[in-house]
Amino acid sequence: MTSINGTNPYAQYGSAYARAAAAAPPSLADALNAAEAGNNALDPSAATNLTLSDAAKARMAAEAKTPDFTTVTNDARAALDKLYAAAKVTGPIVDGKTAIDLSSLDRRSLFAIATNSSGKFTPDEQSVASGELTNRFNAALAPAAAATSMTKNYTVVYKAALEYLDGASSEEKGTAAWSAQRAAVLKGYEAAKQKPDTAPSGISGDPVASYLAKYPDGAPVGTTKSFSTVATNVRAALDAQASLAAERGTELVYDPARKFGQLVDFSSIDSRSLSAITLNQDQKFSNQEIYAAKKELDSRNRANILASLKQSQQSGDPTQLSLGILQSYSGMSDEERQASGWSPSFRDNVLQSYKSTSNILSILQGS
Repeated sequence: MTSINGTNPYAQYGSAYARAAAAAPPSLADALNAAEAGNNALDPSAATNLTLSDAAKARMAAEAKTPDFTTVTNDARAALDKLYAAAKVTGPIVDGKTAIDLSSLDRRSLFAIATNSSGKFTPDEQSVASGELTNRFNAALAPAAAATSMTKNYTVVYKAALEYLDGASSEEKGTAAWSAQRAAVLKGYEAAKQKPDTAPSGISGDPVASYLAKYPDGAPVGTTKSFSTVATNVRAALDAQASLAAERGTELVYDPARKFGQLVDFSSIDSRSLSAITLNQDQKFSNQEIYAAKKELDSRNRANILASLKQSQQSGDPTQLSLGILQSYSGMSDEERQASGWSPSFRDNVLQSYKSTSNILSILQGS
């Protein structure tokens, strides 16, 4: 759940996950365990013959690796204490300002802190964690809201909000606050589908409407670190990979065609950092590093475009391609756009394509 105000919307639901778990129906894993014992967890009188699809097997494997909420809570407590030690502070707020960075904590850990799971967290910790969750909600909506401001299609931002809410953990989904927010967002989405160019209104507890009231063009892209700092950090990350390769008796390489060496791993390096390598403003990177980073950045952009194309094909709505590209553009920092070659004129061309396609669809639909 996410709120854009200063209160903590999670505190009263701190034990809701426990109540939900107590009333939850048998999981797929429970049914399978019962089947192995010769029972059917859903119908004791029926014979059980289960054939698992690859997707079901993958889901089971993921569930098996997911730590229980007690472990998540304990790990979150330990992570906070480490952050305090590193920052040389004793609490999350110093002189009225947040003194630690919670960006390294996942959403489930933040939820554990915000709801004071097991009574392990202080009010200040709950407040800061709730604020970080709000920031993530804002970040999830920002590109879609920017696309909505350009296209006046409100289904885009409501769909983004639904996807964010649906990405919550089972503990978060087990609270009344999450259910209320999702119901409000779904109502807004359905209204937007009926009149895409009209902002849904009059929906109680609608977090999207509250967000748009504050950020009508989308929240600013989160670029709190200077670009020089980003370059320094990614330089250190590449050097660390090179040192690890040397310890293994090999070298770090940037060309996948090389038959010897450890290929650089960009998977944990974000796109703004890749753009720092590509632009090389501080002259910190070699030509092969620049080339490899640009290829990775281009690959990510292609993947986003292809995902939008797939969405367009599956939905039968050709405007989804332009909408997806506009969201990708809006989610980039200025440096990422420069490194990718995505100029304002490129954005304007995509926007014109969206408008043209929308007009053609309106003619065909007789509206």
